[in-house]
Amino acid sequence: MTALDTGLLVDDDELYLRTLQRSLARRGLETRTATTIAEALRIADEIRPGFALVDLKLSSDDSGLTLIKPLRALRADMRILLVTGYASVATAVDAIKRGADDYLPKPATADMILRALGLEKAEAVTVESTMIPLHRLEWEHIQQALHETGGNVSAAARLLNMHRRSLQRKLAKRPGPERGPEPE
Repeated sequence: MTALDTGLLVDDDELYLRTLQRSLARRGLETRTATTIAEALRIADEIRPGFALVDLKLSSDDSGLTLIKPLRALRADMRILLVTGYASVATAVDAIKRGADDYLPKPATADMILRALGLEKAEAVTVESTMIPLHRLEWEHIQQALHETGGNVSAAARLLNMHRRSLQRKLAKRPGPERGPEPE
């Protein structure tokens, strides 16, 4: 057993949290989940995790960046990984300056997390295993637009600079691991 066997997963997407938690459990990592900053701090104080995976944008008002300092104060050797669907150089630099150990694109897979924690050999990494399919990235972007507009498809279509009917067609084709590539 290593100090990294217990972790904290913080994200406002409960489905993503449950899926990731099961995937990490199959690889021998025990995790607890939180959907808010307050819940994350309470759980972290209780279990003192060896690592924390924190989403950059937790809700419209909360940023995962604010969790880095209090988590580091709880346990100086905690590995803190920041994940985001909206990666940028500026937020990556900010996260590292605040004390994050790594910065991963979302959705971060269990294999990506294990590599970032140093629990999987780096030589096994291939480009195919680290690339997120384009249709999945598009789906995440659409979901963010819908979230920002309170589920209003017309407003989300305007935000995405696309026709409402085009957005409705894309929403009808939900990507997932069980489906192959979308037809051209």
